Amino acid sequence: MTRQRIFWKLFLSFWGALLLFAFGMLYAASAYLDATRERYDTPNSRERSEAVFATAQQAANGGVESLRQWARHVDDTELVPVLVMTTQGKDILGREPSARALARFAFVTKNYAVNEQDKADKRYPTDKRFPLVLPNGHEYWLIPDFQSATLSRLISRPRVVATQLVLATLIGAAVCLALAAYLTAPLRRLREASIAYGSGDFSQRVAPTLGRRKDEIVDLAVALDTMAERIDALIGAQRGLLRDVSHELRSPLARVQVAVGLARQRVGDQAANELARIDSETERLNELIGRIIDFSRLDTGLHTPRLDALRLEQLVEDVADDVRLEAEAKGCTITTRLPEQATVDGDVQLLASAIENVLRNALRHSPSGGDIGVALTRSDSSWDIVIADEGLGIPEELKARVFEPFFRVDDHRNPQGGIGLGLAITQQAITAHGGSIELHNRTTGGLQVTLHLPLTTAAEKTS
Repeated sequence: MTRQRIFWKLFLSFWGALLLFAFGMLYAASAYLDATRERYDTPNSRERSEAVFATAQQAANGGVESLRQWARHVDDTELVPVLVMTTQGKDILGREPSARALARFAFVTKNYAVNEQDKADKRYPTDKRFPLVLPNGHEYWLIPDFQSATLSRLISRPRVVATQLVLATLIGAAVCLALAAYLTAPLRRLREASIAYGSGDFSQRVAPTLGRRKDEIVDLAVALDTMAERIDALIGAQRGLLRDVSHELRSPLARVQVAVGLARQRVGDQAANELARIDSETERLNELIGRIIDFSRLDTGLHTPRLDALRLEQLVEDVADDVRLEAEAKGCTITTRLPEQATVDGDVQLLASAIENVLRNALRHSPSGGDIGVALTRSDSSWDIVIADEGLGIPEELKARVFEPFFRVDDHRNPQGGIGLGLAITQQAITAHGGSIELHNRTTGGLQVTLHLPLTTAAEKTS
């Protein structure tokens, strides 16, 4: 049965976050409205009104523009609008008064007129509400418009609802943060395992690290672990078969070589060409088996590099000298450009094999009379062995495949060429030393191979 738990977790979490945000905003707005109304309706409301009137009168003393600025400030910061109305019932900011505000304005102005008459008749006034008086004698009335203190006004005033809005946002963010952490943690483990699988390490397992989770991500992790186990088993079986078969072929191959020698002694020159061909093919097969064993050891990690301080320029020169004999037979030259001293920590046999494979590969693809350049230079972080030939180069789409075992670019051009393990062994050897290989086609024709070997303590002592 397919699990749907992560679907419901996502759905309910987002839905819950939205509900919490909405209810939080509604509750905060309702509480603020109630508190505002209580503040205006308390016994101290007269004192508050007098304080507001005093600040308004102070602004009015500066003229109509000063009073208008005061009205804007109060409108931005207070939930209950305070209308500043002329004697004709018009607000100074052009706001539309509610019916209740207009009724209050009519009541206040009427009582003010009655009070003025009472004062003239020396009676006790019934109300102490007064207008704002500007320097030019114009009068304005402060009328709180309680009916306009609505939820829409609350929401449209960020300054008024800033605290409530921030609180509701933080609640929603906390829920989303918890959900994001819940989802990304296992996905991060899946990504790390996938990277490990891509580099050839199939020992990583994800499902045991996910605890008691039971959802689609766990299903994916279990499937990924199963896949890794199967691939690891298949690759292990393939490597084991390759290694075992290679070892087993060595014994009958040796007996074939002995038999060829005995046959040559008995028959003399009667079958010399045939026996020479058998001997040549036997040597070729022996070389193939040796390469397979070397690659298998490097690929499975059975051959750990023995790091000793060695003179890299001398090693490169020795390998070049070994290949020069074959180069002279083909009419090619090998030109070396090496520093006086380059010391690295490395395995002599592995590095010599890596350099020789690239150099012989360059010789194999060089035309008769071609020149092969071998240079050793130092960069900020590595010694670089650069080997360049004058062959046909490698098609761009095949560059990534030349390091695959038994892959040969020149199958159709040179059927008697290499066996397709040279560059694969070279890559394994250089990688075992923490280095890398770079290929690119030369603009003048041919291929340039650069072996990067990282600088080591031994190398730095000689700099």
